[in-house]
Amino acid sequence: MPSRAHTATDFTEAWLRNRRLSEHTRAAYRRDIAGWLSWCTDQELEPLAAGFLHVNAYARDLESSVDPRTGRPLTPATVARKLSSLSSWYTFLGRLGAVDTNPVSGADRPRVSRDHSATVGLTSEEVDALLAAAEADTGPNAPRNRAVLALLADLGLRVGELVSLDLADLGHERGHRSVRFVGKGGRPRRRALTPGSAYAVDAYLAARAAAARRPVEQLDGPLLVTASGNRLDRHAVFRLVRRLARTAGIPAWERLSPHSLRHAFATTARAEGVPLEDVQDAMGHADPRTTRRYDRDRHNLDRDPAYAIWAARARRRG
Repeated sequence: MPSRAHTATDFTEAWLRNRRLSEHTRAAYRRDIAGWLSWCTDQELEPLAAGFLHVNAYARDLESSVDPRTGRPLTPATVARKLSSLSSWYTFLGRLGAVDTNPVSGADRPRVSRDHSATVGLTSEEVDALLAAAEADTGPNAPRNRAVLALLADLGLRVGELVSLDLADLGHERGHRSVRFVGKGGRPRRRALTPGSAYAVDAYLAARAAAARRPVEQLDGPLLVTASGNRLDRHAVFRLVRRLARTAGIPAWERLSPHSLRHAFATTARAEGVPLEDVQDAMGHADPRTTRRYDRDRHNLDRDPAYAIWAARARRRG
């Protein structure tokens, strides 16, 4: 069994090194475990001696806590995600022989409906309005902001995937403009740039190169940068989406996030007849049920297969 001299933080870093994860996911898992360790400290509890009753108590505390970003209680999905991270951590410790059992496996986890998402959605018309607000934006960062919105709207990228893009990730494949990146779970991904997103990226890079007084080909580093040349972070993208949504007159602008555009991507793709498996692959979902949850229009009676069956019967009789 590993020495007790190993701290829980040591175990966390070993667990994270053992998994192929994006930096965003790694940071989220690290925060989840840090929250548990802080709670254990407050309870004067040794984390390696915790049982399922302790995990239950922690979960109930999470359910009654407030998300500092929103000012609202944590959602069941957020609590479930934190417990899932904790379960994975304890499974790893079990493999090391640091614990005998995984205390999360016997805990009472919140039920999360696959039909529910706390993300505020956008209609196709609202996405159009958001893109129009970006087009009308002015200032030195306007070209970059248009590229950000185009990539979010046209490709449905996760915000972590977006801000992690480097210039070296842009390329050409079999006649397509493309972008490569590491998706959730550390999986390599590639997507095609639409003519609109390619145009927005090219215009941004041309403006950036002109400001730096060098050719576009000599630019390097992150794709999306701040005025000081640092990588654009996820918080700046959140602020940008809400600012432009407010300008566009979208009612729920203060509750929108970059993920709202990801949901809109899935909904619009399905409404346009894109097969579920193609949308699933584009979004990088391991489970098609996740893709269906993103489709906000899936219960629309216009899409009830009963109509297709009736129409086919009518044609046969015709």
